[in-house]
Amino acid sequence: MVSFFWKGVDSCARASDAIYFPRSEEGARVWTEQQAARVPNGDNMRLAIETLDGELVGTINSHHCDPRNGNFQYGVAIFRDYHRRGYASEAVTIFLRYFFQELRTEKVTAHVFAFNETSKRLQEHLGFQLEGTLRNMIYTNGQHYDEYIYGLLKSEFVS
Repeated sequence: MVSFFWKGVDSCARASDAIYFPRSEEGARVWTEQQAARVPNGDNMRLAIETLDGELVGTINSHHCDPRNGNFQYGVAIFRDYHRRGYASEAVTIFLRYFFQELRTEKVTAHVFAFNETSKRLQEHLGFQLEGTLRNMIYTNGQHYDEYIYGLLKSEFVS
């Protein structure tokens, strides 16, 4: 049986860092509970994205947080059934507002795989600038793809 975690997530999984073997529904529940019970690690965090009715639509996370230099990376994943409804844009904007206005962060970067047109459009919509290309960084679906690095400075952020 395919877990609830993987229903509608295949495109999200492919756009993430790797394709992991699907979990059972019980395995997904255990993983979710473990994630929820994790002790905070600085400003690195993973949050659920929900509708106003409390329905889970995706996740957003910060990683590689460097408070000394004022930068971090983020990732966002929205389940396919909820694409193009503004959830990613709103979640990222709230997330960035917190980092820029509360944590004195100066810069955020997002790493996007070349085949992920939706994520490229999202970064550009939010004002991120393409800063570089890492060639042939991801192998998925039988071939290698480039990875794009997008960056946004606090002074460029429009909340």
